Amino acid sequence: MTGSENLPRPFRLGTRERLQRVLRAAERRLRLDLWFPHSPLFLAVLILGLLLVRHARRAALFAHLSAHAPLTASPDMIAAVIDGAPSAVIGAFLIVMSFGLLRRSRLAWVIALISATASFLLAALGWTGGIQSHARLLIYNGCVLALLLLFSHRFNRSSLASATLFAIISVASLLAYAVLGSFLLGASFAPPITDLLTALYYAIVTMSTVGYGDVVPKTNDARLFTVSIIVLGITVFATSLSALLLPLISRRVEGLFQNRERRAMRSNHYIVVSDSALARNTRRELKARDLPFTVLLAHAPEGPTPPHDVLFGDATDLDVLREAGATDAKAILALGLDDSENAFIVMAARELSESVKTVAAVNDARNMERVKRVHPNLIIAPQVLGGSLLAMALSGEKLDNANLVEQLLHFST
Repeated sequence: MTGSENLPRPFRLGTRERLQRVLRAAERRLRLDLWFPHSPLFLAVLILGLLLVRHARRAALFAHLSAHAPLTASPDMIAAVIDGAPSAVIGAFLIVMSFGLLRRSRLAWVIALISATASFLLAALGWTGGIQSHARLLIYNGCVLALLLLFSHRFNRSSLASATLFAIISVASLLAYAVLGSFLLGASFAPPITDLLTALYYAIVTMSTVGYGDVVPKTNDARLFTVSIIVLGITVFATSLSALLLPLISRRVEGLFQNRERRAMRSNHYIVVSDSALARNTRRELKARDLPFTVLLAHAPEGPTPPHDVLFGDATDLDVLREAGATDAKAILALGLDDSENAFIVMAARELSESVKTVAAVNDARNMERVKRVHPNLIIAPQVLGGSLLAMALSGEKLDNANLVEQLLHFST
């Protein structure tokens, strides 16, 4: 037995707990939640994409084709393009999706995983233009693939930006494939395609499935290539549109259902007006007691929106109060810093319904009598209480619970 196995069980548990505390402290100090694992994976996927693009064979192909017609391009040159195209396309996808990983996008993670898997399989089978001879690149590809699988649960955000990038790179890759293929197979069409502009025209007409018939494939290779453009075009456009529209539609539908649920919940609840310190503390205490409430703010706050049922509008507007469910509320709490505004809110609530209970905050003792004239059911005066308590303590007066409640809360008669 080792020395650690002879230690008593309580000591071993204590060591494990201390180790966990050290790890948690290190995580807090390093702020791992802010940059790990999406930042390292961003770099890893970006580097893999750049390596794949770099290993796409014959980078000077466009310079060669710009000086020679496609009919004079050597078969070896055409074969080099076809052989290196998969790694270039996959590398482009990985480069674009790496930026989506920075936002922890689930879509970017899925596309990066598919692309990394495809590049690994193609490299292992020797179909990507000589990449199979680079064992280090193959091992690195496998490591990136393993890391993507290991941290899959950390990428769970729905990102419209990633969906847009995916749509753009998909359409651009398909267009490049269609134009380049049409240009290289130009002699297989009638009339022959001899320039990039005609190749672009044929690619767009075929991808859109319009087919004017002015350029027709006349060999089996050209026909198969045209079929691939049509199939890929339909697939890419359908996938891109779904990637862009589905998040928007789902968010819209989710928002509609949430609004309906919130409106259905606005019954037998409390309406907390304002975002003052008193209002925030009141919301916290209501939430701790599982009491339903709606927050009514004049405008959206500069910071994050409170995770409650929030409504923005003028609390003195009867329509806004109706939308907040004031007629079915248990009480309306006007807890703003402006005493006159709190009084107007109470008046609007009384105009809407005589039965609704109202609470008004008073921040200045001089406004106490004025606020009482609008007859709120309860007046809370925390600022007044602070001054009264200080004066009572300095004068040596006795403080008891009855005095505290009387100073803090003023009930209407």
